[in-house]
Amino acid sequence: MIDLAAGNRLTLLKNGAEYFPALETAIDSARREIFLESYIYEYDETGRQIGEALKRAVRRGVTVHLLLDGFGSRTLPEYFAEDLRVAGVQLLFYRREISPWRFRRHRLRRLHRKIAVIDTRIAFVGGINVIDDMDTPHQIPPRFDYAVAVEGPLLAEIHRSAKRVWSLVAWRKIRGYRSRKQGESLRLAPCGDTEAAFVRRDNIRHRRDIERAYLDAIASATEEIVIANAYFLPGRHFRQALIQAAARGVRVVLLLQGRVEYVLLHYASRALYGVLLDAGIEIYSYNKSFLHAKVAVIDRRWATVGSSNIDPFSLMLALEANIVALDGVFAGALRESLLKAIGEGAQQVAPDRWRQQSFYSRFLAWASYGMVRFLMGVAGYARRYEES
Repeated sequence: MIDLAAGNRLTLLKNGAEYFPALETAIDSARREIFLESYIYEYDETGRQIGEALKRAVRRGVTVHLLLDGFGSRTLPEYFAEDLRVAGVQLLFYRREISPWRFRRHRLRRLHRKIAVIDTRIAFVGGINVIDDMDTPHQIPPRFDYAVAVEGPLLAEIHRSAKRVWSLVAWRKIRGYRSRKQGESLRLAPCGDTEAAFVRRDNIRHRRDIERAYLDAIASATEEIVIANAYFLPGRHFRQALIQAAARGVRVVLLLQGRVEYVLLHYASRALYGVLLDAGIEIYSYNKSFLHAKVAVIDRRWATVGSSNIDPFSLMLALEANIVALDGVFAGALRESLLKAIGEGAQQVAPDRWRQQSFYSRFLAWASYGMVRFLMGVAGYARRYEES
């Protein structure tokens, strides 16, 4: 079981329309330090707007740490990165070596977290990259995603994690770098009544924390499980947990990606639909826009929002971060938003129609699933994936 910290205030933010104004306002109020992590940072209207806010913070004397993934942010123009550095933003990239000619399995390990910590006063955790989610070529905007604004004692743990990851990357890039110890033993006053935890996945001590948080909550579910996930390809234990929940009368609802973004994961996930539908699990295909959310609500009280997909890349390879909350009001708001999305932008996958799909569709799904298994095998994680 995860340890929950009491006394927090959580604010659910849907899509960039709610997230980026809140983030920019927090950056503009910063007085000491900012840690910002993102998998993708695009040089678009949103990226430039947040960049200008970071530069304004530096001019006020704020120490700004910007950590981006070397693969996810590989298209960020060097002149923009240099402009930020010249302005005083401390910018680093996580694992920028991405040569297609040499395969090393550690290159599959990405910084997939989306975190901002401002002055240990407010933090943001979720699945939203620094990208204009209204700019979705050939698709209907916006991308469907969530973030959470966090205030209260939990902030100390988020700050500690952001500082630690920055220090590890900085140590590799800047030999001899040592972070200041200030803030390592923060004690922050309660400002709300929500119990919550910051749950992360890394390659050291927290390899399965996010997966275990899900599995514990699913195992204790008595009424309803609602999961929205962009790339849903769970291992055997996770699949069995959902099937067992359905068998004991729990309503299990999956809101999954309906539009093709990453072809391999899109079709691989469909290889599992049959066994889930046969177990009585409801699957809804979200087609209104790109589904990028990684959230869940269980029994209308337990909720999680974060960056972790339920697939082998997120659960075994990437650095991820989720907020888990035990609060009826917060969980209720998220559940209401998800049910509205199902009603307005999703289509239920009918078991009968699924069984009647063409041989080509079945072949494509299982071939894609086999390719994912092959890639995990090459990386040395196939057995761990199937056992997860």
